[in-house]
Amino acid sequence: MQKILQPHDFALKETYPKIGAVSITGDKLSSTYDLVEQMQYLYVYVVKAKDLPGKDVTGSCDPYVEVKLGNYKGTTKHFEKKSNPEWKQVFAFSRERIQASLLEVVVKDKDFVVDDFMGRAIFDLNDVPKRVPPDSPLAPQWYRLEDRKGDKVKGELMLAVWMGTQADEAFPDAWHSDAVTVGADAIASIRSKVYLSPKLWYVRVNIIEAQDLLPSDKSRYPEVFVKAILGAQALRSRISQSKSINPMWNEDLMFVAAEPFEEPLLLTVEDKVASNKDEILGRCLIPLQNVQRRLDHKPVNTRWFNLEKHIVADGEKKKEVKFASRIHLRICLDGGYHVLDESTHYSSDLRPTAKQLWKSSIGILEMGILSAQGLMPMKTKDGRGKTDSYCVAKYGQKWIRTRTIVDSFSPKWNEQYTWEVFDPCTVVTVGVFDNGYIGGGSGVKDSRIGKVRIRLSTLETDRVYTYSYPLLVLHSSGVKKMGEVQLAVRFTCSSLVNMLHMYSNPLLPKMHYIHPLSVIQLDSLRHQAMQIVSMRLARAEPALRKEVVEYMLDVDSHMWSMRRSKANFFRIMGVLSGFIAFGKWFDHICHWKNPITTILIHILFIILVLYPELVLPTIFLYLFVIGIWNFKHRPRHPQHMDTRLSHADATHPDELDEEFDTFPTSRSSDTVRMRYDRLRSIAGRVQTVVGDLATQGERFQSLLSWRDPRASALFVTFCLIAAIILYVTPFQVICLVGGIYVLRHPRFRHKLPSVPSTFFRRLPARSDSLL
Repeated sequence: MQKILQPHDFALKETYPKIGAVSITGDKLSSTYDLVEQMQYLYVYVVKAKDLPGKDVTGSCDPYVEVKLGNYKGTTKHFEKKSNPEWKQVFAFSRERIQASLLEVVVKDKDFVVDDFMGRAIFDLNDVPKRVPPDSPLAPQWYRLEDRKGDKVKGELMLAVWMGTQADEAFPDAWHSDAVTVGADAIASIRSKVYLSPKLWYVRVNIIEAQDLLPSDKSRYPEVFVKAILGAQALRSRISQSKSINPMWNEDLMFVAAEPFEEPLLLTVEDKVASNKDEILGRCLIPLQNVQRRLDHKPVNTRWFNLEKHIVADGEKKKEVKFASRIHLRICLDGGYHVLDESTHYSSDLRPTAKQLWKSSIGILEMGILSAQGLMPMKTKDGRGKTDSYCVAKYGQKWIRTRTIVDSFSPKWNEQYTWEVFDPCTVVTVGVFDNGYIGGGSGVKDSRIGKVRIRLSTLETDRVYTYSYPLLVLHSSGVKKMGEVQLAVRFTCSSLVNMLHMYSNPLLPKMHYIHPLSVIQLDSLRHQAMQIVSMRLARAEPALRKEVVEYMLDVDSHMWSMRRSKANFFRIMGVLSGFIAFGKWFDHICHWKNPITTILIHILFIILVLYPELVLPTIFLYLFVIGIWNFKHRPRHPQHMDTRLSHADATHPDELDEEFDTFPTSRSSDTVRMRYDRLRSIAGRVQTVVGDLATQGERFQSLLSWRDPRASALFVTFCLIAAIILYVTPFQVICLVGGIYVLRHPRFRHKLPSVPSTFFRRLPARSDSLL
């Protein structure tokens, strides 16, 4: 029977792990690998062998090494017909799982039926030396091979065996005892790795004009446009207004490109001959390696490019040797922008592309990925559920991936990573995934288990945060808690002055404000940037798979969701709740619900009117007192995923089904019709609210527009009288009379609307002209 989750199950929990070999006290620890629990490993470094005896008929051998420790066994790759092989492979055995006292390193000869025994070296674990980083690496030694009786045989093996921790430099590339059930082709997919996002550039193509185009039909005016293609991105200009053989555009097209540049920019000049037919008048290829790089807003030099016309002869496309057409372009790589490849709300990097514009770092972010608890089974093997989990963390251009812990619902990673911080108002994202490659084959995707976001500006400097974060995933059946992940985070500031100065700088580089891109452009370019990053990281070895990168970058955050819409609406209401509460409090004051408070407000109001120089000091002093008062109630814990805020805990199943529907939809026509009618109903209410806001604004405009001549005449007359009265009457008297009138006792109030309100509601608006 499934347990019903309570609100506290989705809460953040503080943990007290023994990290850095001591308990957490909140103070900065001195060790370089101090945010994770120390884990002991037995390392075996198999370097090479020499003078191995021949086992085949030809007198050669196909050697490989088998490292055995109790029930765990790891093997190197084998070499064909080589008596002096070189492996340089490291094996790591977790001390927690060691159930034997002897380590056996066996050299075998690969054979079709039974592999031949060539020799072995045996080590007593009690005699294995310990190495604590940052000690120098242990030098490997030559060991004579022995047979099963202990006698020396031909051949030697170079080895190094030591006890160490996960801080050892051999740890990331080591074969782990967790991989004992994993095939050799999947071992690479379980190791921890560090990835770097490709360097992204905005490519700006300013299409100015073309000359001497040669359309096939010279009896008509050509309708010419330019199509630009860069990889999977394709844009086209508008049709030139000058319908001639020398068209002009002066139009910008923007693309995203990643270094190293692999594909050229292809430009084609085309003539719209008919509604579904375009004739290519010329084309040119521009390698991005030759394009000028711009760091500021100064325009780059323009260039003329020759257009090559292609003709089709005998079914083959050939270049025409003679050409006279050319195109005038201003093309550059804009390095002054930050190329957005993640959601703007959760950006982890805000630096411009060009390194020349980077400022010095302000601190260091250190994260220890400790463990997870209570993970849900993500797949089934041999009739039972299992999970092969790993973590991915992304901050700036640096992605990290922990090793995969095979078949465990409570994995322990205890890996620590470091990032440079250039802006405190950034977010680090940590995702937990199930490795679908293990036991599922290459076609199975990695399943998402959950995600955590931590905004650095919410962290106190030099404090170690150790918390267990709930892993929440929204499914079509509702929100589910997939487990918890334990993290240790520390943000160290190198210069407090530089960090505080960042709060006065613009969030994005200057080019975003000097030459801003439109919202539509930014959305399109962000989508292209995410696709480029996911494709590049998917080509790494081992690959950081596409579904993982897209989940980390929130690739589907722009899709319509009834749940998100309601969540955002209530967020707005939460922001406005303070103003609403103030309005209700002031209304109580005006209606004398609490006479003592109203009298005190009268006294304060009269003092401020008689001494207006005290108004601003009083306001700022009041804000200062509120800030100091709220200091003792300040948040003590980092932010985490909130199911109540996200409206994920009380969402209608059909709304969730709509959110997880494909685009375009894959649902039946009846379902789509029902959802469309619902969307029309909601949009109708939004439309009414927007119309009401527009009506109020248009009434203000109509005060002096003489659309209603009588209302404008009354308002102009009122303005003249008010100007005369305000000129001859001291300002303090006006404020006193106005304030006391607003605060008047209820017996002097009328239930009918006031005259100004009635007059304003009678003003005309442009809603009368709507169809």
